[in-house]
Amino acid sequence: MKNTTRTILNKKGVEKIAMITAYDAMFASLADAAGADIILVGDSVGNTVLGYSSTVPVTMGEMVHHTAAVSRAKPNALILADLPFGRAHYSFDSLLSDCSRLVQEGGADAVKIEGDAGIAEKISGLTKAGIAVMGHIGLEPQQVLKLGGYRRFGKSATERDKIVADAKALESAGVFALLIEMADADCAKAVTEAVSVPTIGIGSGAECDGQVLVCADILGLTANPPRFAKRYANLSEEILKAYSAYVADVRSGRFPNTDL
Repeated sequence: MKNTTRTILNKKGVEKIAMITAYDAMFASLADAAGADIILVGDSVGNTVLGYSSTVPVTMGEMVHHTAAVSRAKPNALILADLPFGRAHYSFDSLLSDCSRLVQEGGADAVKIEGDAGIAEKISGLTKAGIAVMGHIGLEPQQVLKLGGYRRFGKSATERDKIVADAKALESAGVFALLIEMADADCAKAVTEAVSVPTIGIGSGAECDGQVLVCADILGLTANPPRFAKRYANLSEEILKAYSAYVADVRSGRFPNTDL
C-alpha cells in the first residue's frame, strides 16, 4: 500500500519510521523492496553522485531530474524531494513554482525545506496550495558557507529552546513531519515531545520518531562517512573486486567467452 503523509503522521508514537535516500530508479526500487517508509531524494546527491563538495551547487534542474528517476520506480514509499540551496528564500511565487515542479515534473509526494520559524509563513502558503512539506531544522547543510563547516546544534539551553520554538512554528504552518539533523539528543527528544507531527532524526539520537541515512553510507560506498552513520555493507570493496576481475578478464581474453 502506498505511503502518504497521513500514514506517516499516523506512525507517530506507534511505529518507528525508516527513511533512506535514493537518486535513481534502481536504488529506489531496492529501498522500497526493503520496506522503507520514505525515500528521500536528497540534495545529498551533490556529495554522493554528482561530485560536488557540498549540497550548495545542486540545482533545481538536477533535483527534478533525480526525483523523476526515483518516481519512475513507482515505490510504495512516500517520495520526498529536497528543495535546493537558496530557493526557499526567493519570492513566494518562485518558491511555489519550484515546489510545483518537484511534484508535477518530478513526481514527488512531498518536499523537504530547510529553515527555521522565519520561513513558516511561506510554508503555510505552500500547504494551503496543496504542497506537502517536511521541515528541516537543527543543522541545515545548505548553510555550510555561512557556518564555515558542520556542527552539532541544541547543546545549550538557549539553542535548544530556539529549535523547539522553530519546530512548533513549522508545525503550526502545516508541515506533516520534521527532520532534525545533528541536534543534541536531549534537544531532539524535546522537539519530538513538543510537536504532534513525526520527527525524523539524522545524527540526533534515538528518541526521534524515525531515522534517515544516506544510502551510500548504509552501503559502504562513502570514503569518509559521518560518525553517526552505520555501515551495513562494504559494497565499495565488492564493486572494486568485480570491476577488477572484469578488467583482468578483458585484458587476458577470458571475456567474452567465445563458447557462449
